[in-house]
Amino acid sequence: MPENFSFDVVSDFDRQELVNALDQVKREISQRYDLKGTETSLDLEKDNIFIITNSELTLNSVIDIIRQKTIKRKLSLKIFDFNLIEVVSGNKVKQTITLKKGLNQEIAKKISKDMRDEIKKINVSINGETLRVMSKSKNDLQLAIKLLDNLEETYKIPLQANNYR
Repeated sequence: MPENFSFDVVSDFDRQELVNALDQVKREISQRYDLKGTETSLDLEKDNIFIITNSELTLNSVIDIIRQKTIKRKLSLKIFDFNLIEVVSGNKVKQTITLKKGLNQEIAKKISKDMRDEIKKINVSINGETLRVMSKSKNDLQLAIKLLDNLEETYKIPLQANNYR
C-alpha cells in the first residue's frame, strides 16, 4: 500500500467535445430563421474561436447558442475568455474568444498557497502547467478536491482533478 496518495490539478477541456459543440452551433445558425442570411462565420483555431457576423444582436445570439451547446456537452464556460468586439470591413462585427488551457505559474502559486493554507497536511508541488497534490490521508485529498470548486470560482478558470492515486 502506498504511503502517499496524490492527484493532479489541471486546467483543461476536451477539445473534441468543443469541436462537436461548435459543429452543432454552425448547424443551428444555418437552420434558425432569425440567423439565416446573416453571413455568420464561426472558426476554431488552436487557441481561439472567431465569430464574424453582421450585427451585435446576431453576435449575442450566436454566443448564447455556443454557451448552450457547450453546457450540454459538459464543458465549463470558464474555458472562454471573451475579447472586445471589433468592427471589421463593412458593417460586420468580430468577436475573438480565447480558450483558456493550462495553469500559468502565477495562478499555480496562488492556488498552491491557498490549498496549503486551508488543509495543513497536504504537499502541493508545481509541475509545469499542473499541480501535484500529495498527502498520507485520502480524506485530506478529498477535501482538497472539494476545495477546487471554490478556487475555480475565485480564479475564474476551470480546474479538474485527475490521476487520483
